Amino acid sequence: MTINIEKSPVELPKTVIAPSRFRNTIGKYHITRNSRCISCGLCAELCPYGVHLRFDNYSKPLRPRDDRCIGFACRENDFFCVERCPQQALTLTENPILETMGDYRWTAEMLIGHWNMAETAELPEVNLEYNLGKSGGGFDKLRFRHSDPREYLELGDEELDTSIDLNKRGDGRPEISLSIPCYGGGMSFGSTALPVMVGRARAARILNTLTCTGEGGYPPELVHYADHVITQVATGLFGVREETIRYAPVVEFKYAQGAKPGLGGHLLGDKVTPEVAAIRETVVGNALFSPFPFHSVYSVEDHKKHVDWIKEINPKALVAVKVSTPTDVDMVAVGSYYAGAHIIHFDGSYGGTGAAPDIAKKNIAMPIEYAIPRVHRFLIEEGVRDEVCLIASGGIRNAMDVAKAIALGADGAVIGTAELVAVECIRCGNCESGRGCARGIASTDPELGHMVSEEWTEQRIVNMYSAWRKQWCILLRQYGLRSLKELVGRTDLLVHLDYLDEEERATYTPAPDGKVVF
Repeated sequence: MTINIEKSPVELPKTVIAPSRFRNTIGKYHITRNSRCISCGLCAELCPYGVHLRFDNYSKPLRPRDDRCIGFACRENDFFCVERCPQQALTLTENPILETMGDYRWTAEMLIGHWNMAETAELPEVNLEYNLGKSGGGFDKLRFRHSDPREYLELGDEELDTSIDLNKRGDGRPEISLSIPCYGGGMSFGSTALPVMVGRARAARILNTLTCTGEGGYPPELVHYADHVITQVATGLFGVREETIRYAPVVEFKYAQGAKPGLGGHLLGDKVTPEVAAIRETVVGNALFSPFPFHSVYSVEDHKKHVDWIKEINPKALVAVKVSTPTDVDMVAVGSYYAGAHIIHFDGSYGGTGAAPDIAKKNIAMPIEYAIPRVHRFLIEEGVRDEVCLIASGGIRNAMDVAKAIALGADGAVIGTAELVAVECIRCGNCESGRGCARGIASTDPELGHMVSEEWTEQRIVNMYSAWRKQWCILLRQYGLRSLKELVGRTDLLVHLDYLDEEERATYTPAPDGKVVF
């Protein structure tokens, strides 16, 4: 059971337009057409972005596609529809719904930017800030330094390497290489709708990466995509079977989650349907708690017994260890290495969906941007950094966050929330409720869950990562790098705004197009 090793030139995945499931896609701007409109069709002829739609067999123009409008920046163009309309029937405003969407970490513009990328597989043409939030800290305070134009590489995207290697131990187990520096985080059967789980697995196969079952067992619908599915062994051991461990190219032990350290997992009874109960071997409607910690592990030696157990059951599997970020995170990392793990997955405090309690997310565990360089440096000092794959997660929202994590010292990142945003999650925070997800993504209700199809989920996620890869390639060319592996640990390319004076800080404002933050 192996995954193809990426070769150069890279064969990029096929992307097609994957429109929104909803009639009126949310955009940054709002175009209204009043009663003075005489249906002359000039706006449709002028606009190169497809905001105004008109069909020959329909005399009146359709409602404008607000999400395609580039807004007030269009005033500089000869085709600015508002000024060119002979009847002055068009009005342009900023969409007031933006005030009701998002939060400090996932702003409304970041959500809209991801929806746009998931639809088109391109970087948004609309002036959106989708690389930075407004948290006032974390990755939002980190910037890449200005590059030297003399270092610029004239290379196409297919000539640049964005792959990561998961097995660096040279222990005879498969040397798995992923084509992008990300794989999907654990979202268990019961936490998300089954079509979303299967769609994520289908996307992982196309992208030559992985996705994770989470701690809810292994639905039979995933077996067809087994080469690209990580199975997770968590403290509750829900649905853990030797049969499903043998399916997996990677088995992940989840000792702790950054958003819930010291608490364990929690699935409310509303989401424990007959299907979920059957896989988890429990009672319908009964709330499920994962204990913290594994009561069979109280030392590195105990941990090694777990790793050896998995290696014995599945001789071809790599072993990943997922832990949170305590103050002694560096010791946890080296202990996991000596226990035999191939992948050390650190989950910082910003992670988790709407089901994770705020009191844990905001007050427990170390932010991931502090944990990464600490672990990276310690493993170098121990002489084992080149023998282990360090994966970061917990609040990594976009392509630039991934790049910053790599520059801090990680090999790659695990992505959770961003994949759900790609399938039009609005971050309402009702993930824990059986019918609470208005968009059917984090729902076990059979009616709501089938609002989302496997095929559409697959294409939206493929499109989003394809757009992200374009950003990574822009970044590599700017610094004269041919591979993301050359970016690992390059903290010299980063600057923290808190260490700049006011004048210097102004020069690190993101460019208007938002493509790369320098």
